[in-house]
Amino acid sequence: MRPYSSLPAALAGAAVLALIAGCSSDSDSDKLETRPAATAAVAPEQSAHPAGDVWGLGNPVGGLFAEAATGQLVALEASRDTSTMMFIIDPVTFTRVDPTGAPNEEMRTLLLPAHGVGLAQGKPGEVLIPGDHRIMRVDITSGVTTEVPVDGDARSVRYRDDGTLFVGTADGKVRELSPDGKVTDTISGLASADALALTGNHVSVLDRRQTSLTQLDLGKDRLGLALRAGEGATNLITDPFGRITVTDTAGDELLVYTAGPLVLRQRFPVGSSPYAIAYDQRSDTVWVTCTQSNEVVGFDLSTGIPREVGRYPTVRQPNSVTIDERTGDLFVGSATGDGLQRIRADQRKKGQ
Repeated sequence: MRPYSSLPAALAGAAVLALIAGCSSDSDSDKLETRPAATAAVAPEQSAHPAGDVWGLGNPVGGLFAEAATGQLVALEASRDTSTMMFIIDPVTFTRVDPTGAPNEEMRTLLLPAHGVGLAQGKPGEVLIPGDHRIMRVDITSGVTTEVPVDGDARSVRYRDDGTLFVGTADGKVRELSPDGKVTDTISGLASADALALTGNHVSVLDRRQTSLTQLDLGKDRLGLALRAGEGATNLITDPFGRITVTDTAGDELLVYTAGPLVLRQRFPVGSSPYAIAYDQRSDTVWVTCTQSNEVVGFDLSTGIPREVGRYPTVRQPNSVTIDERTGDLFVGSATGDGLQRIRADQRKKGQ
């Protein structure tokens, strides 16, 4: 592993982006310098048998999330239809597959009212799903879905413990919604608001089209300091230590930031188009899928110098990954319909 730092260059980039962000308005967002949003690499055919266990779902997986309070696993179907399916799985009992490859009765299927583009934790027992002009709130136990109206195509959402929602939209706006769904603040000026990070009192936004990470200045209702995020950033994850880890899919790197002020702390090479990302707090390990090689790789962050601690073959096109914090088990979803994979904590070098 070859960790290295680019803080002087990163800070110089931050000054330029912060100046642009500070002068932005609604009309300026169409004039920003952008690139096509980076995407996962098209994975080759599998060359190795996936580690752990694989369950056939019969559907491609577009998103994967372990709900913290119930431990239930939620899979979002990869679909561009106006409606899509969500699967709620008990990872403890869901271990059998019938001869046709169909999952047994321990998986529940829900038809969502709109196409969902991601999964996030809501209040305990609830999963949030951003979609066109709405945030869908799904109660994991009952399966009841309610909607919060949003002005725009919602791409990202984060829940704060006081019930506040932060919602990012495709036109580069971030809205703060009160617990009753009323808009209390809107900050614009980005090209797109594709992923949100809440670290302490700070909110940061990943803009895939500008491949940048921007901290919001909530007190002044405007964009704050911004840093370039590699060559083509796609996803991020936060952890209890306030770090924001970003996958630079086009640049084959992981980038580690902290907010307040926004600083790039580490960047290190991964290779093979790193894409989906998950954090195991039991071992302070970040797990990232490599879509170009059908692998998932773990990096121990506990010493401040990222160290590779595990590398495992996955199902084809591993575009989603999550950790069950109760057990430490790692789950990977195939976007080509090749199944749902579990690598148990005791099967890995780190995290038992």
